[in-house]
Amino acid sequence: MICRSLVLASTSPFRRELLGRLGFPFATANPRTDESPLPDEVPEDTALRLSEAKARAAAPLFPDALVIGSDQVAVLDGQVYGKPGTHGNAVKQLRAMRGRTVNFFTGLCLLDARTGQARVRGVPTLVTFRALSDEEIESYLRREQPYQCTGAAKSEGLGIAIIARQCGDDPNALIGLPLIALCDLLKEAGCPVL
Repeated sequence: MICRSLVLASTSPFRRELLGRLGFPFATANPRTDESPLPDEVPEDTALRLSEAKARAAAPLFPDALVIGSDQVAVLDGQVYGKPGTHGNAVKQLRAMRGRTVNFFTGLCLLDARTGQARVRGVPTLVTFRALSDEEIESYLRREQPYQCTGAAKSEGLGIAIIARQCGDDPNALIGLPLIALCDLLKEAGCPVL
Protein backbone atom coordinates (compact mmCIF):
# COMPACT_ATOMS: atom_id res chain seq x y z
CA MET A 1 0.00 0.00 0.00
CA ILE A 2 1.13 3.58 -0.61
CA CYS A 3 3.42 4.83 2.16
CA ARG A 4 3.06 8.58 1.50
CA SER A 5 0.18 10.91 0.78
CA LEU A 6 -0.49 11.35 -2.93
CA VAL A 7 -1.64 14.41 -4.79
CA LEU A 8 -2.89 14.55 -8.37
CA ALA A 9 -1.96 17.93 -9.83
CA SER A 10 -4.93 18.02 -12.19
CA THR A 11 -8.55 19.05 -12.34
CA SER A 12 -9.28 16.45 -15.04
CA PRO A 13 -12.11 14.12 -14.03
CA PHE A 14 -10.63 11.51 -16.40
CA ARG A 15 -7.24 11.51 -14.64
CA ARG A 16 -8.97 11.48 -11.25
CA GLU A 17 -11.00 8.42 -12.26
CA LEU A 18 -7.90 6.64 -13.56
CA LEU A 19 -5.89 7.26 -10.39
CA GLY A 20 -8.85 6.05 -8.35
CA ARG A 21 -8.48 2.64 -9.99
CA LEU A 22 -5.33 2.03 -7.94
CA GLY A 23 -7.50 1.98 -4.82
CA PHE A 24 -5.82 4.40 -2.45
CA PRO A 25 -6.76 7.87 -1.20
CA PHE A 26 -5.36 10.97 -2.87
CA ALA A 27 -5.95 14.69 -2.97
CA THR A 28 -6.26 16.83 -6.07
CA ALA A 29 -4.96 20.29 -6.80
CA ASN A 30 -5.35 22.76 -9.64
CA PRO A 31 -1.80 23.29 -10.90
CA ARG A 32 -2.62 26.60 -12.65
CA THR A 33 0.17 26.20 -15.18
CA ASP A 34 0.68 28.04 -18.47
CA GLU A 35 0.46 25.23 -21.02
CA SER A 36 1.93 27.21 -23.91
CA PRO A 37 4.84 25.52 -25.68
CA LEU A 38 8.20 27.28 -25.60
CA PRO A 39 9.58 28.63 -28.89
CA ASP A 40 11.02 25.80 -31.01
CA GLU A 41 10.12 23.24 -28.35
CA VAL A 42 9.53 19.69 -29.61
CA PRO A 43 5.93 18.66 -28.75
CA GLU A 44 7.03 15.63 -26.73
CA ASP A 45 9.37 17.88 -24.71
CA THR A 46 6.41 20.19 -24.05
CA ALA A 47 4.42 17.33 -22.52
CA LEU A 48 7.36 16.25 -20.35
CA ARG A 49 8.11 19.81 -19.20
CA LEU A 50 4.46 20.56 -18.42
CA SER A 51 3.93 17.32 -16.49
CA GLU A 52 6.77 18.34 -14.19
CA ALA A 53 5.67 22.00 -14.06
CA LYS A 54 2.18 20.95 -12.96
CA ALA A 55 3.58 18.75 -10.19
CA ARG A 56 5.92 21.53 -9.02
CA ALA A 57 3.08 24.08 -9.04
CA ALA A 58 1.01 21.94 -6.65
CA ALA A 59 3.90 20.78 -4.43
CA PRO A 60 4.07 23.85 -2.10
CA LEU A 61 0.54 23.08 -0.90
CA PHE A 62 1.54 19.50 0.00
CA PRO A 63 5.15 19.59 1.30
CA ASP A 64 5.21 15.92 2.42
CA ALA A 65 3.42 14.39 -0.57
CA LEU A 66 4.27 12.60 -3.74
CA VAL A 67 2.75 14.81 -6.43
CA ILE A 68 1.64 13.47 -9.80
CA GLY A 69 1.65 15.70 -12.87
CA SER A 70 0.60 14.71 -16.37
CA ASP A 71 0.25 16.41 -19.73
CA GLN A 72 -0.62 15.19 -23.21
CA VAL A 73 -0.07 16.40 -26.75
CA ALA A 74 -1.35 14.96 -30.00
CA VAL A 75 1.12 15.27 -32.87
CA LEU A 76 0.48 14.78 -36.58
CA ASP A 77 3.01 15.81 -39.22
CA GLY A 78 4.81 17.95 -36.65
CA GLN A 79 1.65 19.90 -35.78
CA VAL A 80 0.31 19.81 -32.23
CA TYR A 81 -3.37 19.28 -31.57
CA GLY A 82 -4.48 20.21 -28.08
CA LYS A 83 -7.87 20.57 -26.47
CA PRO A 84 -10.12 22.03 -29.18
CA GLY A 85 -12.27 24.11 -26.81
CA THR A 86 -14.98 24.70 -29.43
CA HIS A 87 -17.06 22.67 -31.85
CA GLY A 88 -15.45 24.36 -34.85
CA ASN A 89 -11.93 23.56 -33.68
CA ALA A 90 -12.90 19.97 -32.96
CA VAL A 91 -14.27 19.58 -36.49
CA LYS A 92 -11.01 20.91 -37.93
CA GLN A 93 -8.93 18.57 -35.77
CA LEU A 94 -10.92 15.45 -36.63
CA ARG A 95 -10.96 16.27 -40.34
CA ALA A 96 -7.17 16.60 -40.28
CA MET A 97 -6.75 13.33 -38.36
CA ARG A 98 -9.30 11.11 -40.14
CA GLY A 99 -7.69 8.11 -41.74
CA ARG A 100 -4.32 9.08 -40.23
CA THR A 101 -2.12 7.89 -37.37
CA VAL A 102 -1.54 10.42 -34.59
CA ASN A 103 0.98 10.22 -31.73
CA PHE A 104 -0.76 10.96 -28.44
CA PHE A 105 2.28 11.55 -26.23
CA THR A 106 1.66 11.66 -22.48
CA GLY A 107 4.20 13.13 -20.09
CA LEU A 108 4.14 11.85 -16.52
CA CYS A 109 5.94 13.19 -13.46
CA LEU A 110 6.12 11.92 -9.90
CA LEU A 111 7.58 14.65 -7.71
CA ASP A 112 8.74 14.09 -4.16
CA ALA A 113 7.71 17.38 -2.55
CA ARG A 114 10.05 16.71 0.41
CA THR A 115 13.21 16.46 -1.68
CA GLY A 116 12.24 18.14 -4.95
CA GLN A 117 13.29 15.03 -6.88
CA ALA A 118 11.25 14.54 -10.05
CA ARG A 119 10.87 11.25 -11.88
CA VAL A 120 9.62 11.92 -15.42
CA ARG A 121 8.50 9.52 -18.15
CA GLY A 122 6.99 9.85 -21.59
CA VAL A 123 4.47 7.35 -22.91
CA PRO A 124 3.54 7.44 -26.63
CA THR A 125 0.31 5.97 -27.97
CA LEU A 126 -0.16 5.76 -31.73
CA VAL A 127 -3.81 6.15 -32.65
CA THR A 128 -5.14 5.50 -36.15
CA PHE A 129 -8.44 7.22 -36.79
CA ARG A 130 -11.16 5.81 -39.00
CA ALA A 131 -11.69 7.56 -42.35
CA LEU A 132 -14.69 9.44 -40.99
CA SER A 133 -17.19 11.30 -43.13
CA ASP A 134 -18.15 14.85 -42.20
CA GLU A 135 -21.52 13.49 -41.05
CA GLU A 136 -19.84 10.96 -38.74
CA ILE A 137 -17.64 13.69 -37.27
CA GLU A 138 -20.69 15.87 -36.62
CA SER A 139 -22.62 12.97 -35.08
CA TYR A 140 -19.72 12.10 -32.78
CA LEU A 141 -19.17 15.70 -31.68
CA ARG A 142 -22.88 16.34 -31.04
CA ARG A 143 -23.15 13.20 -28.90
CA GLU A 144 -19.81 13.31 -27.05
CA GLN A 145 -18.81 17.01 -26.98
CA PRO A 146 -15.12 16.21 -26.32
CA TYR A 147 -13.99 19.84 -26.42
CA GLN A 148 -11.72 19.50 -23.36
CA CYS A 149 -10.01 16.34 -24.65
CA THR A 150 -6.71 16.43 -26.53
CA GLY A 151 -7.37 15.94 -30.23
CA ALA A 152 -11.13 15.81 -29.56
CA ALA A 153 -10.70 12.06 -28.99
CA LYS A 154 -12.43 10.85 -25.84
CA SER A 155 -11.49 7.19 -26.11
CA GLU A 156 -13.03 6.27 -22.76
CA GLY A 157 -16.42 7.22 -24.21
CA LEU A 158 -17.95 7.27 -27.67
CA GLY A 159 -14.56 8.28 -29.07
CA ILE A 160 -13.68 4.61 -29.26
CA ALA A 161 -15.97 4.49 -32.33
CA ILE A 162 -13.77 6.95 -34.25
CA ILE A 163 -10.59 4.97 -33.62
CA ALA A 164 -9.52 2.16 -35.96
CA ARG A 165 -6.65 0.97 -33.75
CA GLN A 166 -4.18 2.08 -31.13
CA CYS A 167 -0.70 0.91 -30.28
CA GLY A 168 1.07 1.66 -27.03
CA ASP A 169 2.40 0.22 -23.80
CA ASP A 170 -0.42 1.49 -21.58
CA PRO A 171 -4.11 1.78 -22.57
CA ASN A 172 -4.60 4.37 -19.81
CA ALA A 173 -2.07 6.75 -21.36
CA LEU A 174 -4.48 7.74 -24.11
CA ILE A 175 -6.98 8.84 -21.45
CA GLY A 176 -4.27 10.99 -19.87
CA LEU A 177 -2.62 9.13 -16.99
CA PRO A 178 -0.33 6.17 -17.77
CA LEU A 179 -0.94 3.94 -14.77
CA ILE A 180 1.64 1.30 -15.70
CA ALA A 181 4.41 3.92 -15.73
CA LEU A 182 2.99 5.51 -12.57
CA CYS A 183 3.16 2.18 -10.71
CA ASP A 184 6.81 1.91 -11.78
CA LEU A 185 7.57 5.45 -10.58
CA LEU A 186 5.85 4.87 -7.23
CA LYS A 187 7.89 1.72 -6.69
CA GLU A 188 11.10 3.62 -7.59
CA ALA A 189 10.11 6.24 -5.01
CA GLY A 190 9.86 3.55 -2.33
CA CYS A 191 6.06 3.50 -2.28
CA PRO A 192 4.88 0.45 -4.24
CA VAL A 193 1.19 0.09 -4.97
CA LEU A 194 1.14 -3.55 -3.85
